Amino acid sequence: MAASGRLLAAEPVASVSADAEEAELQALYEAALKDGGKLVVYAGGDTPQQQDATKLAFAKRFPGVDIQITVDYSKIHDVRIDHLIDTQGPVPDVVQLQTLQNFPRWKKQGHLLDFKPVSFPGIHSQFRDEDGAWLAIGVLAFSLMFDASLAAEAPRSPQELAHPKWKGKIASSYPQDDDATLFLYTQCVRTYGWDWLNALAQQQVQFARGTHSVREAIAAKHALIGTGGSGSLTATDAPVRWAVAEGHPFMAWGQRAAILKQAKHANAAKLYMAWQVSRQRQVTYYNGWSVRTDVQPAGGLKPIWEYANAHVTAFPEFMQDRALVEHWRQTFALYFGDVQGPPSPGVLGLRPGL
Repeated sequence: MAASGRLLAAEPVASVSADAEEAELQALYEAALKDGGKLVVYAGGDTPQQQDATKLAFAKRFPGVDIQITVDYSKIHDVRIDHLIDTQGPVPDVVQLQTLQNFPRWKKQGHLLDFKPVSFPGIHSQFRDEDGAWLAIGVLAFSLMFDASLAAEAPRSPQELAHPKWKGKIASSYPQDDDATLFLYTQCVRTYGWDWLNALAQQQVQFARGTHSVREAIAAKHALIGTGGSGSLTATDAPVRWAVAEGHPFMAWGQRAAILKQAKHANAAKLYMAWQVSRQRQVTYYNGWSVRTDVQPAGGLKPIWEYANAHVTAFPEFMQDRALVEHWRQTFALYFGDVQGPPSPGVLGLRPGL
């Protein structure tokens, strides 16, 4: 049942002039101000505050552009966006979501505005639509994490989550609730087999809604180890360590973003997209990886597409097959029960922020 990852094809480094990027950002900034200086973004995430750092960084870089970012689960935002389009109501200017399958569909339906910033050639082809209908603005990855106090005792692979010594000490987001966690769990089952899953189901795992919950549970000493959340291999002195085991599954993807054709603030939306994939922004991405071929990952990491066990190509394919996704979702519900608890971003209604 071993899971097979595959590497992305090597691509030549397409270096993009920093001067050209800066000139484009300045021109778009001026255009955004002339258009009224407003921007509305719908972002996939787990808590209302999750995009505050992005909002502050953008506001500092482009004063006078009023940016509003509304965070909700991607699987709620995408349905909300479809409804807004269908009812011809106001729509957000930019959408950035984990539900990768929506972007090719929205492109085919004619809902996306093509935009290729000057940095477009530097973005790995896996992380951009060939026509510029969408771009991946950052790399996200899910794997293991653990309390730093464990040191040498910490688990070295997801396989060890099923060891009896960790019973009652594991935190996880629900695989039945979050598609990225779901995919990570499917890779573990394909690698370790059903006996592993059956053993994990006896571990009294502390499941919660929202992928942020894993780190919070470990930081609060409610758990010692966890899975189904993001982190950084470069944060080697953090109280909660994030880890990737060579030869064992983890998962990574490019968080896709796009401009809707009905957007009221198209220039501000283009400014946001160009800024997110600019070298200045990408070199500061918190987990060290970049969507660009001309940005060297931090901390001695390899580019994310050189990790076969990250399954970078497999996750978009998985997300596209909604029958398969639902099959796995219900399979994990058989083992772990139904999702419990209110949504961590809250209940935002039909058109938040519009």
